[in-house]
Amino acid sequence: MAQTDNPFLDGLAKAFTDAAGMAQGVRTEIDTFVKQRLERLVADMDFVPREEFEAVKAMAAKARAENEALAARIAALEAASKP
Repeated sequence: MAQTDNPFLDGLAKAFTDAAGMAQGVRTEIDTFVKQRLERLVADMDFVPREEFEAVKAMAAKARAENEALAARIAALEAASKP
C-alpha cells in the first residue's frame, strides 16, 4: 500500500484495512460456530450410516422372500392334506 503525505487518508486507509481484517475474523468465528452447531445437531439426530441402512434393507428383503416361500409351502402342504 502506498504511503501518502495526507495523514487523514493514511488513517482512513488503516481504518479500512483494520475493518477488513476484523470482518474476516468475525466471519471465521461465525463459520466455526455454525459448523460446531451443525455437527452437534447431526450427532444428536442419531442418523444411521448408509452402509448400515443398506445392510438392514437387504436383510428385510431376504426375510420377506423367505416368508413368501414358507407361506407357499404351507399352502401346498395344507392343500395336500385335505381329503
